[in-house]
Amino acid sequence: MGFIGWLIVGLIAGALARLLVPGRQPMGIFMTMVLGLIGSFVGGAISTFLFHYDPSQGFHTGGIIMSTIGAVIVLAIYLSIAHRRAM
Repeated sequence: MGFIGWLIVGLIAGALARLLVPGRQPMGIFMTMVLGLIGSFVGGAISTFLFHYDPSQGFHTGGIIMSTIGAVIVLAIYLSIAHRRAM
């Protein structure tokens, strides 16, 4: 998958994570994409650890699910850090 494909997956995973996590998330489309990309790496690491998935197999539907789960985890961490800084 090329760079544009990674950006699209990151945007989708970040947007899904923002829909799943309740509350206000003050970030734009660029931060949503970054969130999704980082979440993709986290989800890929979880997938490799739990299911022994080989990332060289290419894109599959489970990848977007694990990317979204990773993005939810990253978003929760981001929001907790941002909330602490606001206090």
